[in-house]
Amino acid sequence: MPGENLTRDEARERAALLSVDGYDVALDLRSAVGDGNDEPRTFRSVTTIRFRCNEPGASGFADLVAPSVTSVTLNGKDLDPSEVFDGTRIVLEDLAAENELTVDARCAYSRTGEGMHRFVDPEDGEVYLYTQYEPADARRVFANFEQPDLKAPYRFEVRAPEGWTVWSNGAGELTDGVWRFAETKPISTYITCVVAGPYHYVTDSYERTFEDGTKLEIPLGALCRKGLAPYFDSDDVFLVTKQGLDFFHDHFDYPYPFGKYDQAFVPEYNLGAMENPGLVTFREEYIFRGKVTQTSYEGRANVILHEMAHMWFGDLVTMVWWDDLWLKESFADFMGTFANVGATRFTDAWITFANRRKAWAYRADQLPSTHPITADIRDLQDAKLNFDGITYAKGASVLKQLVAYVGQDAFLEGARRYFKRNAYGNTRLGDLLSVLAETSGRDMTTWARSWLQTAGVNSLTPQVLLDTEGGRIAELAVVQDAPESHPQLRPHRVAVGLYRRTPEGSLERYTRVETDVEGPRTVVTELGGAEAPALVLVNDDDLTYCKIRFDETSLVTLREHLGALTDPLARALCWSALWNLTRDALLPARDFVDLVLRFAGRESDIGVLQMLHAWANSALVHYAAPEWRARGEELLAEGALRELRTAEPGSEHQLAWARFFATVASGAGDLALLKDLLDGTETVEGLTVDQELRWAFLEPLAAHGVADESALAAELARDDTASGKRHQVRCLAARPSQAVKAQAWAQVVESNALSNALVEATITGFGQPSQRELTAPYAQKYFAAIERVWRERSIQIGMDVVRGLFPSFQDRRETLDATDAWLEAHADAAPALRRLVLEARDDLARALRAQACDAAAAGA
Repeated sequence: MPGENLTRDEARERAALLSVDGYDVALDLRSAVGDGNDEPRTFRSVTTIRFRCNEPGASGFADLVAPSVTSVTLNGKDLDPSEVFDGTRIVLEDLAAENELTVDARCAYSRTGEGMHRFVDPEDGEVYLYTQYEPADARRVFANFEQPDLKAPYRFEVRAPEGWTVWSNGAGELTDGVWRFAETKPISTYITCVVAGPYHYVTDSYERTFEDGTKLEIPLGALCRKGLAPYFDSDDVFLVTKQGLDFFHDHFDYPYPFGKYDQAFVPEYNLGAMENPGLVTFREEYIFRGKVTQTSYEGRANVILHEMAHMWFGDLVTMVWWDDLWLKESFADFMGTFANVGATRFTDAWITFANRRKAWAYRADQLPSTHPITADIRDLQDAKLNFDGITYAKGASVLKQLVAYVGQDAFLEGARRYFKRNAYGNTRLGDLLSVLAETSGRDMTTWARSWLQTAGVNSLTPQVLLDTEGGRIAELAVVQDAPESHPQLRPHRVAVGLYRRTPEGSLERYTRVETDVEGPRTVVTELGGAEAPALVLVNDDDLTYCKIRFDETSLVTLREHLGALTDPLARALCWSALWNLTRDALLPARDFVDLVLRFAGRESDIGVLQMLHAWANSALVHYAAPEWRARGEELLAEGALRELRTAEPGSEHQLAWARFFATVASGAGDLALLKDLLDGTETVEGLTVDQELRWAFLEPLAAHGVADESALAAELARDDTASGKRHQVRCLAARPSQAVKAQAWAQVVESNALSNALVEATITGFGQPSQRELTAPYAQKYFAAIERVWRERSIQIGMDVVRGLFPSFQDRRETLDATDAWLEAHADAAPALRRLVLEARDDLARALRAQACDAAAAGA
């Protein structure tokens, strides 16, 4: 019998056969507390499904992943669980036109963040539960038809330990010891949700009066663990929530349809957040225990608005199958930034999008696993891996380009019609294109073929010919390239900006022209005769999705005057382009590090600065020639310390430089300074070394053997919380000892005792760039273990292990050969597993090319 990995063909056949009228789900979660002698710890789940069959007499199946089933009743007939249930599916034979299925099962609590996750707070021993399902883990909690196009209304009831509160998608009441929740609108299985425990809960409300005089009232709630309550700035969460609700009601012309709006910040969460209607879940790291920069608050606001956009794009209107995942994720990613800029205090969020989100997209689009935005999703394992930079950030970038192409008004009117025509239904690509064609008057088929149905990223390079005197442009053309693997050239709506030096020394734009780039070479006729520029920026204002390249004059200008660019978005675009040149082995890594050392201190945008810190560290760790790494470490540490000491006391720039200094510190003097800052024997004016910063300082001290196990135990005693435990586990695994590495490896690879959060922390600590020799023996062990890990562990843990333990720091040809040998010998391995290994191989090959470029620059 087919197993856990549902295929697209199976889902299509089942959707043609069945229609679902409703679910009644009863969960008994009282087993979450107290001694658990059983392994795994389980809870009772009783589900009744009412559904119709278009072919009476036909057979089908329901989905359930559970340790055991007590009883199965179909249309009043008891079925033998041992005959109809195989651990993942329940066979349903001889279906009637109208059916009722009741399944009484024992389902398992999760420690991997999939299904019903159970967390015990080490601070106070309290137990917290929450569910996480996407793409297909609702079947770990209740029997169902686990595919997005079999929507139905749900009624949940939950028994919970005394003193607990329970939340679900609908409003709930506690009656006679049972929490009963209002029936939902028709929704997909993967966005149903239950959260239960002694959570700290804060309430507010949102009200709006529409033009016709009708009023909308939405109860608002926000919750977190009791241990995080002192840090929970719920007022800001509610502020952004109300701003978002105003913004989307202004633009979507469809009232929020799901009643209440709770937002739960939950522990050990694998994702950023999940758009469960009426009960959005977030990772609790969005509650900040220490001082953070505005980038963190902007990022949280973006996620709040991203999930809110899903109430319409994804929850109200849902894709038929995961092929069209982009129909919700690309739109939500775009709308998150669109609303952030239009409704909140974060009016420069497009800069963060250009610098951070698109970097994710550019990387993903150059991997061998790149795919069209409308992807070919054969099964659930494919779906799990396609929550990636293509589906989110590239899709959002392409929608930003679409807005420039058809106009904002036509785009939003298309969205409004899309909601009204497809409310509570399921859609495909064509459903959206048809309304956009109506509202814009443009042929969307050609645009979609170029942008949604082909993979790869184009490069745009300016060609500048000057007149004989050299003072004016004779011709400016934009050259479009595509990689051999994905040779598609696309239509780009771009702005071309010309920049010059002012007498005061700044670098400012003096001419801007919008044009359509088509084919391999496009002449921008409007720029003929313009003053010769010092810099040409071919995607000014970031209208399209492309890799920006520079002509020789522009590159010289940036090397000398990048910090003089006055426009923060233009500066961010130039930094992003230079980083892409570095990744593509066209700019030596040491040159990029030099640019950061010379100009990052002048960067006003804190989000861009923090991205530059991450890029500079990656350049050093992965792309610099090995023989230059030690010198590069010294230069970055010296530069970071210099900027730390000169930054405005108490500023977020000072905090960013302090964190970066800890990241690159390796010399004895730098480590001694970190230790003194921890001990309080050394201070930097204005810098508060709070608990989160203490852990940031401790990790390099542990990795270099300065902080031992007793020091880390003492720090945990100081911060005996769930967050503190994660930090301690990471630091313990970072220590430079063979015994430590062996223990960390065994805990992650040979055992499933650790929760998902502690697996992640252990993997992060295990891999240290300063310990290449120490971890070298694990390259061979990695290839020997990954197929077993993938087979035996949950897909989330499998992904964490395969990605996180790949021997990327063994950046030698031998590791590349070993990877190729594994791929050749495991041609029949799970496609999702092979994809992860292929992606890691590509990153390693890119690193080796960049190192060769850097080494060549040293010899030039």
